[in-house]
Amino acid sequence: MTTAPIRILVADDQPDIRIGFRMILDAQPDMRTVGEAADGATAIDRARQLRPDVVLADIRMPGPDGLEVTRVLAGPDAVEPTKVIVVTTFDLDEYVHTALANGACGFLLKRSGPALLTEAVRAAVAGDVLISPSITVRLLRHLAPRARDHHPGPTEPLTDREAEVAELVAQGGTNAEIGTALFITAGTAKTHVANIQRKLGVRNRVGIAAWVWRNSGTERS
Repeated sequence: MTTAPIRILVADDQPDIRIGFRMILDAQPDMRTVGEAADGATAIDRARQLRPDVVLADIRMPGPDGLEVTRVLAGPDAVEPTKVIVVTTFDLDEYVHTALANGACGFLLKRSGPALLTEAVRAAVAGDVLISPSITVRLLRHLAPRARDHHPGPTEPLTDREAEVAELVAQGGTNAEIGTALFITAGTAKTHVANIQRKLGVRNRVGIAAWVWRNSGTERS
């Protein structure tokens, strides 16, 4: 049985960005761009009309910005929540926290590259959250010390390979990058990540990274 492609709406006020994203996404066998929007109001309207699986939303757009678009489409008051990934040039903690609080299921910098963009889309559909590695590292530096004493240990020990995968996740590695580093397939890396999440009792890769940071005795740069 053929699986339907992931349907994506791209919202960005820069035409070249929309074209670039469309080229990257439509080149994937499991993705299809179904619409575009150049401002926040249009993004909200088209998301409600087209019902995409994922919306990619820039932050600084005319009208409602990407953070407000995220709140309307994915926030706690959304009647039929849509998965929204915020994609922006601006690497500000305030934006990250607001986006996640508003229901975003991903936060990427535009310089992250095609591999991370497509993985973020797949992660969103799978119910996961993917954040650009540099942002993840910075967030964990703030969150890990406060959470150290408030999180239980794994329900069962990680294998040596799972520990290696968890470390690479904490460094921001994608499944493809983890596979390359450990000489395994991206699919095998994904399976390890799922097993680690189950054992640690966390919902996503950020949770894995946070656990690694809390339990590491070494300082990362």
